[in-house]
Amino acid sequence: MRGRSTSSAPTGRRRRVLTVAVIATGLFMMMLDNTVLNVALPSIQQDLGVRVASLEWVVTGYTLTFAAILLIGGKLADMLGRRRMFLIGMGVFTLASLVSGLSTSITMLIGGRILQGIGGALMNPASLSLIAASFPVRQRGAAIGLWSGIGATALATGPLVGGLLTQHLSWHWIFFVNLPIGILGMTAGYLLISESRDESADQQFDIPGLVTSAVGLFALTYGLIEGNTYGWDSPRIVAAFVVAGVALSGFLLLERHQRAPMLDLSLFRSSTYVGANVSQLFSSMAMFGVSFFLSIYLQRVLGYSPVQSGLAFVPMTVLIVFMAPFSGRLSDRIGSRRLMTVGMSLVGVALLTFSRLDLTSTYWELVPGFVLAGIGMPMAMASSAAAAMRAVSADKAGVGSAVLNSFRQVGGSLGLALMGAIVAVNAVGSGSAALFVGGLERALHVAAAIAFLGAVISFATVREGSRYRRFEEPVLLPAETR
Repeated sequence: MRGRSTSSAPTGRRRRVLTVAVIATGLFMMMLDNTVLNVALPSIQQDLGVRVASLEWVVTGYTLTFAAILLIGGKLADMLGRRRMFLIGMGVFTLASLVSGLSTSITMLIGGRILQGIGGALMNPASLSLIAASFPVRQRGAAIGLWSGIGATALATGPLVGGLLTQHLSWHWIFFVNLPIGILGMTAGYLLISESRDESADQQFDIPGLVTSAVGLFALTYGLIEGNTYGWDSPRIVAAFVVAGVALSGFLLLERHQRAPMLDLSLFRSSTYVGANVSQLFSSMAMFGVSFFLSIYLQRVLGYSPVQSGLAFVPMTVLIVFMAPFSGRLSDRIGSRRLMTVGMSLVGVALLTFSRLDLTSTYWELVPGFVLAGIGMPMAMASSAAAAMRAVSADKAGVGSAVLNSFRQVGGSLGLALMGAIVAVNAVGSGSAALFVGGLERALHVAAAIAFLGAVISFATVREGSRYRRFEEPVLLPAETR
């Protein structure tokens, strides 16, 4: 690797496969922690003796920190090196997992989760941009499909893994399990991944952009997450949205006039890039809340245990594992537009299928919805990620992927908040399973409408064309001195 010039960009097939494998290791560890925690929360509450309000910050501390600095992580990856930031992020995340697992107080646990959010925000955009920088355009879809599949699989298997560890060991092990994965991933990444970065001549750190984007994304995510808790018209939530609007508007104005902006707004001149981001937003809005509330439905209405609830998602998980890489490879051949449209449509049909559940439904009545979602969700998300990264030059891959992940993160928070608000209107404080199911039905109808709208937008905005083929080869720097 020493002495390779940026003009001799090609890398061997074996190195590319190993790059994806290492990135997938870090991505799986990071995405697993988004859902593995949910089934362990009652055990954590009992062990640490805390109120529900304090327990919520174990979840939101990670989410808010992750969302607030995601764009910063993408910019740092482009400026300082994507491999470097990926390894730093994985190191921070692994250390934070140790802190979280050793926690003896809620304060220590929340601190560990905030540190995990920092590590995840550094690792996530670097992982996707490493793929974009290491693969030619015509091969990116397959690699990004695998990337999407690993992330979706981690999200889907999280409840099962969390249930097994909590039930048979203790809640501490949902964090300790990250330690060997993180150490292995850092070692392999240091030895196998080639470095790349933005080679633009004029690079500097955009402090005003950093501050306004972090404040804006933090306030927006906080408002979406806490809206149901405090009330959407409460001064706290209204103030959060006002701060978010002012900060993000200021961020856009600053970026338009900065000589070296943190976010290159020219990215949004591509209708394909815009459409792919909107598709990620809508698919996350449609599906993130569904997994959460279906888990509650299985346990609260049908009487499943945490482990049984996790096992119920296995058909969807298996299909995601298969479909995401296949969708990525197919998008290389036929383009992303049709796959995004069909995938979002299948998600909409799956949500309508779930909306027919009632108090006496059997597991086999859930299976068709799981199958449709297991096909449609990876088809939509893998192909939209591939479309977005094809529309971005390799030197802007870090920021381009950070924006994509920001849309996904905000979409997930917004979808969960929206579904939670609809369910709460129907069942707040009642404890009635019938009212909960009625609220879930209405929420699923709204989520299905969002998915169908996403299909329409994908079809209308995404373009396939030779103008994206100008980024044919990856841009790689010589590996750093090791």
